[in-house]
Amino acid sequence: MNTTSARWIADRSRLVTLLRQRSVTRGTFVLASGAQSPYYVDARRTTMTGEGLALIGRLGLATMRERGWAPRAVGGLTMGADPIAFAIAHAARLEGHALDAFSVRKHAKEHGAEQRIEGGLTPGDEVVICEDVITTGRSALDAIEAVRAAGATVLGVLAIVDREEGGRAPIEAAGVPVVALVPVSELLEPPSASQ
Repeated sequence: MNTTSARWIADRSRLVTLLRQRSVTRGTFVLASGAQSPYYVDARRTTMTGEGLALIGRLGLATMRERGWAPRAVGGLTMGADPIAFAIAHAARLEGHALDAFSVRKHAKEHGAEQRIEGGLTPGDEVVICEDVITTGRSALDAIEAVRAAGATVLGVLAIVDREEGGRAPIEAAGVPVVALVPVSELLEPPSASQ
């Protein structure tokens, strides 16, 4: 499946519909950055559903392939990245390909192995960082820093939604390309009659 196939287009259209129905709330919200917004996108309300996981797995895997990214693992800052990474790793396995997932903690554990990164990541791996919503880019940059410190190479960042508020720029300035499945402007448009 590539990003121009009928299946990819249908899956993406359904993902947009789910995000509109489940994840976009209008009102007055204070974002993690401290900025106020007339809407909030809680992508987890979509990424943590069975249908959302299936769609994101297929879409994420196809998008990475289209970009030429062939990571050994996918992951990002817990908890927004977790269902995305798990969905993509599962979709790859269904196609017979090995792809591990990992989670980056906000802080290293203070017990046991005291790890900051859990799951399938080893030094030398090429990885893709997953993100649910890019706003300032801070979460993705935090994950990139942790992964690089662990000796892995970041091929790119795959986000579900880009809030289109400049968050891509600092990530790309760190030498990491970014692709988002859905720009927030599309979620805020009135749905077409076919949706």
